[in-house]
Amino acid sequence: MIIKITLTIIFLAVMIGVGLYTRKQASSVDGFVLGGRAVGPWLTAFAFGTSYFSAVVFVGYAGQFGWKYGLSSAWIGIGNAIIGSLLAWIILGRRTKLMTQHIESRTMPDFFGTRFSDQGLRVVASVIAFVFLIPYTAGVYSGISRLFEMGFGIPYEYCVVIMAVLTAVYVILGGYKATAMNDFIQGIIMLFGIVAVIVAVLNAQGGLLAAVDKLALIPSDADPAVNGGFASWFGPDPWGLLGVVILTSLGTMGLPQMVGKFYSITDEAAIKRGTVISTVFAFIVAGGCYFLGGFGRLYEPVIGANGKIAFDSIVPAMLITLPDILIALVVLLVLSASMSTLASLVLTSSSTMTLDLIYRDKKSLPGEVEDGSIDDIVAEKIERRKVIVMRVLIMFFIAISLLIALNPPTFIAQLMGISWGALAGAFLAPFMLGLYWRGVTPKSVWACFVWGVGLTVVNMLIGNPINPINCGAIAMVGGFPVVWIVSLMTKKLPQQTIASIFECYK
Repeated sequence: MIIKITLTIIFLAVMIGVGLYTRKQASSVDGFVLGGRAVGPWLTAFAFGTSYFSAVVFVGYAGQFGWKYGLSSAWIGIGNAIIGSLLAWIILGRRTKLMTQHIESRTMPDFFGTRFSDQGLRVVASVIAFVFLIPYTAGVYSGISRLFEMGFGIPYEYCVVIMAVLTAVYVILGGYKATAMNDFIQGIIMLFGIVAVIVAVLNAQGGLLAAVDKLALIPSDADPAVNGGFASWFGPDPWGLLGVVILTSLGTMGLPQMVGKFYSITDEAAIKRGTVISTVFAFIVAGGCYFLGGFGRLYEPVIGANGKIAFDSIVPAMLITLPDILIALVVLLVLSASMSTLASLVLTSSSTMTLDLIYRDKKSLPGEVEDGSIDDIVAEKIERRKVIVMRVLIMFFIAISLLIALNPPTFIAQLMGISWGALAGAFLAPFMLGLYWRGVTPKSVWACFVWGVGLTVVNMLIGNPINPINCGAIAMVGGFPVVWIVSLMTKKLPQQTIASIFECYK
């Protein structure tokens, strides 16, 4: 226990120290939200990866999908690396950086409002982002708290409160730069941690081959007479597995807190290096998490109060027999993953609410205000006021998500399905197509907002006849034909406006 507590205190002290170190760089809006658009490839790649993979993946997804699909759940991690990281950087990285800098966009809702010349889109997108990032954040709280309960014996309620307060402190102090620097430190812990845990768990089962042989002897849920499904290449339910791969991989390209990483990177050369770093990180962390979860059936399941398997307790049950030093490493691993994701979520939410709802000011053209004029002084005061409002909203957002986390409505994976489905279902298609296709119309973006949010919410209200995971995947993929068809049928933006926006790629 002394080892666990000592390592955790050192870790948390470093996080707060980084916040204090970077606080001077967070005095302006660009500094607080984007790190001055000068964040290098290593920090950006690790910020992308650590925001992507949190306790939701390690505890919730790895446990639930490892139990459901066995070793084939490792395909989810591979999909996350290839689609969610490699393709995301290749497809979105350069174009997002150039266009958002050209149109002076700081947030995804701001992009929609400026790119499609419709400030109504900006307002609605900011509301969607704020509302549906809350269940995502609650899922992250829930995941880390399960591990703290297991490792320290601290009640769940205390865990989520402590974690919320500590995350708020360093984000409020240093903004995006503090988040990125801490993400780098946390990412290194995650890389070493996941490898060490996999080795320890497999050794406890007699090695890799012995663990796979044991898994092959477990009968299928659908047909108890059939063994081996959980040790096969594509598992007992390949189509269900495909839905999870799509949701967790494609979704990153439509999530505000993920896409925002490309806004802040330094230049195109950094994007190329970041692509490689981010992909390798995803292969190790995501692949390792799901591979580990695939052995969940070798351990006695935890039965919840409702008589069903408590999926969020599967991974903690696998780890509880590890030596104390490894449990301390696991706690730091999941704490690292979760705090980085939380920091990204609360920063995205507060900046969206501040810049796209409260201070929805019109962008001024370069050179309109002369240095030293009274307007510059007023503008500087407004900038400082915006940063203060964002810091207040960070506390507000954390408080709301904390209330949900203290009364979690469902499993972590379902919370994520609802959040990712609505956000990426609404944003993915119009954002990606808006970077490439000049023919996307404002009405098609409105239609996709209705499609993504509508499908997710209606499915939830009528009792989830479509599994939230599969519903989220349908919402994302379905957004592309919605935008394409509506764009063909509705009025295009003026050619002069489009030409001005796309000249950044010349």
